[in-house]
Amino acid sequence: MVPGKLTSMAEAIERFVPDGSTVAMGVALEPLIPFAAGHELIRRRRRDLELVGPISDALFDQLVGAGCVRRVTAAWVGNVSEGLGHCYRRACEQGVPRSIEVHDHSNFSISLALWAAAWNVPSLPARTLLGSDILRTNPNLLAGDGLVHVSAVRPDVAIVHVQRADEHGRAHAWGPLGISEEAGLASERVIITCEQVVDASVTLSDPNRILLPETKVVAVVHEPGGAHPSPVQGFFKRDHAFHRDYAERSRSVEGFGAWLQEWVLGVSDRGDYMRRVDIEAIRIKQPRLSVPADFGDE
Repeated sequence: MVPGKLTSMAEAIERFVPDGSTVAMGVALEPLIPFAAGHELIRRRRRDLELVGPISDALFDQLVGAGCVRRVTAAWVGNVSEGLGHCYRRACEQGVPRSIEVHDHSNFSISLALWAAAWNVPSLPARTLLGSDILRTNPNLLAGDGLVHVSAVRPDVAIVHVQRADEHGRAHAWGPLGISEEAGLASERVIITCEQVVDASVTLSDPNRILLPETKVVAVVHEPGGAHPSPVQGFFKRDHAFHRDYAERSRSVEGFGAWLQEWVLGVSDRGDYMRRVDIEAIRIKQPRLSVPADFGDE
């Protein structure tokens, strides 16, 4: 029997995300962003990380502001409903709290870069980005012969939040998935964080929904609310008020520092964090169940 992979968030980050790691996060675009994992990276004072993802909402901004990041390889960094990522802008324009390197992508080209790594090829050709200024800023996008050659991006680890998973790493996610599959397959290892831990009979009852091979998964973390303030289909709506508050307070270095102390450094774990959140304002109260699938074969 293969031993289970259940562990705490603190242990997963300590064991599998050392300083200097290339980390894919926020790969479902707006939903399922693993904020709890990002906050644990901050609490453990990780440094020199490369962050990989599509939009990441405010998570990349927070990690940049905390001084954890050396490079961002992404399509966009900011705060979706509020606009700018103030910490990211300070880092790029003023070197505060440190200068960072930026490799720009589109949502599509970062997907191609991850697929290239997943398929173990050096690059994939496409016509996307022809005529774009992005080609001037990212040395891993090479134009020639009417094509753009998108170099592979291979993260050391992908951190993926899902609705449910079993202890062996078979994960079920639903709703918008963005580039979760390619990020997980491209990465050397995967940490799954989940709202629910379920028996293997649940995940195996719907094998088409299993997101990634369990052999890629090194840790499963039961972390209810681990994606707050981003939405989780069937569990939580997006916490717009929380994002608005973050946007206002992070406009200054001092404001961001106070926010960080209140919501990251000043909490012991995600349970402590979630007790400070107005859960009932964002909890999904009206179920909308899918029709069961019949996998009978006899």
